[in-house]
Amino acid sequence: MRTIIYAPIIHTSADLGSLSKEVKKRGLASLGEEVWEKHQKTIAGFWDSLMDYFGSIDVKEMNIYQDGMVGEDEIGKAIIEAGAMNGSKNHELVLSLIKRGAILVKTEDFKLVKEERDRLVALTEAKTLMLKLIAFLKYKMVKNRLLNQRDKFIAGRIDKTLGQGETGILFMGAYHNVKSRLPKDIQVAEIKDTGKVREYQELLPFYGKKKEQFEELGRYLISKVVV
Repeated sequence: MRTIIYAPIIHTSADLGSLSKEVKKRGLASLGEEVWEKHQKTIAGFWDSLMDYFGSIDVKEMNIYQDGMVGEDEIGKAIIEAGAMNGSKNHELVLSLIKRGAILVKTEDFKLVKEERDRLVALTEAKTLMLKLIAFLKYKMVKNRLLNQRDKFIAGRIDKTLGQGETGILFMGAYHNVKSRLPKDIQVAEIKDTGKVREYQELLPFYGKKKEQFEELGRYLISKVVV
């Protein structure tokens, strides 16, 4: 039997690189400063809960599979260190695990990750409404295909690199569906409910109408991990 500790994640602005300014701009415009700041505090609390959990277990020699990670060894570590230095809570956590003996594994296909990012950059950098619409339609046409291809590749990497009796850690965006593609002999220990993490993100634009439900999900996200 093999085991994956699965942490569905929410990206912070620091994870988005050149996209972060546009995401923040749109967030403030649609939600207002008060709700946007509250959302940022919830995300920070979510990552604090994950850090507390992983700080309580022995991670030595566990493989780490990270959303968007296209390198390993020194290259992978350099990517993680740069992300942590830029304020990424995700990369800060992964770096702490590496320092405690966990092993960073190449998780994704560079071409697939680049193609998706290029589409998103084109969307955020479009200067006119028409160009934004064109970029959006182009992204929408390939979004599901890219997500499925990425998930298939990630599941294959886990299957190939996780040995019998070993435990790995998977940090993956909640909209991915890697779990269903994993071999049956890999047991998945989900430390946050993927559905709730996804639902929180989906309800964010409708905060005014779904305030009670949204805030309940927010309290769940920052709660202590119980396994």
